[in-house]
Amino acid sequence: MTHATAAACGRGCGISLVDRVPTGDKGGASRGAMSLRRILTIYNPTAGRRARGKLERFRAALARLGASVTLAETQGPLHARELAASADPARFDVVAVAGGDGTINEAVNGMVGSPLPLALLPLGTANVLAHELGLPHAAEALAAIAAHSPARSIVPAEIVTAERNQPWRFLLMAGIGFDAEVVAHLDTRLKRRIGKGAYLIGSLARLARHERRCFSARIDGRDEAPASLVVARAHFYGGRFVLAPEARLDTPQLYAVLFPAPSRLAALRYMAGVVTGILARQCDVEVRRAAEIELSGPEGAPVQIDGDIRAHLPASIRLATSPLAIIA
Repeated sequence: MTHATAAACGRGCGISLVDRVPTGDKGGASRGAMSLRRILTIYNPTAGRRARGKLERFRAALARLGASVTLAETQGPLHARELAASADPARFDVVAVAGGDGTINEAVNGMVGSPLPLALLPLGTANVLAHELGLPHAAEALAAIAAHSPARSIVPAEIVTAERNQPWRFLLMAGIGFDAEVVAHLDTRLKRRIGKGAYLIGSLARLARHERRCFSARIDGRDEAPASLVVARAHFYGGRFVLAPEARLDTPQLYAVLFPAPSRLAALRYMAGVVTGILARQCDVEVRRAAEIELSGPEGAPVQIDGDIRAHLPASIRLATSPLAIIA
């Protein structure tokens, strides 16, 4: 187990559309979404050779559209967060992230309280957020969106743990149990070489080492003891697989997906259900709307957030109190 919004949704799904006009723009609001933007592009160089080529096409297309681009390469874990946090609204109008869901997640956490919107150049393995937003694949089309499209206001989820002095935000999902163990033990070098296949190999490896255990979860005051649990903020998961069919970024709502059975056979059955799209037919899997989820035990167990291990139990999850503007 290890994620398109129609263009018309911006008019009919209660999305707040926002557009920033560059500082000093004489045209003001009359230029609206067509204003020329100054774009800080945060790039993860570990994305690979093909990613570098797509990045260059993205930058060239932005230049043809009249946008200015400043490139900032990440140097290691959490550097994208630092770069996003230091983006000066007096110098930039947009923060674009060229990388996968993990790099995007770091940038999202660096942009808490920032007035700048986020644009995307998906370069990762699964690109779940890109699927969720219905983004095109071509670099030229993505550049046109980053340069001219308005932003939609989306409310992230956030996880609170004792190990961090502030909440950690996410746009896609957080998981404990089997999928967190897969992510925690994933061979990152293999992932760079074969992409999504590394998750399949990692899942089978964890299945061979599977331990029967359950977690403690309190969902809106109701106690549960699932073997695995995924909190979904978005529709897609692990690419274009679906766990919570009703979840949408446009709607500020969390969904708790509970996998109750702790056996190896059950874990294999859940995996097959996700991959084949028949998970909803498994009567023991429950998808529940939730406002507050408290997770505990075993203490220190990993929590995967948007495809990376970002926290450990115990933890609590809820919607964030402030939105993020995303250009899409």
